[in-house]
Amino acid sequence: MNFATIIATVGGVGYMRPAPGTWGSLVALPMAALLHIIGGPWLLLIAIIAAFFEGLWATTQVTRWEDDHDPAHVVIDEVVGQWIALLPLSFGAWHAGASIFALWPGWIAAFVLFRLFDILKPGPIGWADRRHTPSGVMLDDVIAGAFAAICVALLAALAHGVMGS
Repeated sequence: MNFATIIATVGGVGYMRPAPGTWGSLVALPMAALLHIIGGPWLLLIAIIAAFFEGLWATTQVTRWEDDHDPAHVVIDEVVGQWIALLPLSFGAWHAGASIFALWPGWIAAFVLFRLFDILKPGPIGWADRRHTPSGVMLDDVIAGAFAAICVALLAALAHGVMGS
């Protein structure tokens, strides 16, 4: 396995079946928790940016001679998108001085919402996916992650009474 394939498949996670995208999203959870514990939301944000560009490079390399623009084994895009979906939780825990694990309902919401947006591909998510380019592979999950992050933040606001009474 070459370096680009290791990055694109997140160390081979992309070869897990069934549903390699879901496995990619699942492996992103403990990685995000570790990043948050080590350096808070700022380290997670830096990791998102770095992984996006590494993923763009790796996806370009892995799909260069392939007919399939978005092979199932490429899951670095799911990791980036899932991390984006978790970003409001990381900032919320940091702001409140709470354990990232205390926000466990948000983790479930972030995972489920990201997977739904990634699978259903509404609006701009589908547009990015239809680009059939390495940037489209990465961007559809970035947008799905952003949609999920917005929903997570709204659900947290509802759950904590910010929008109530």
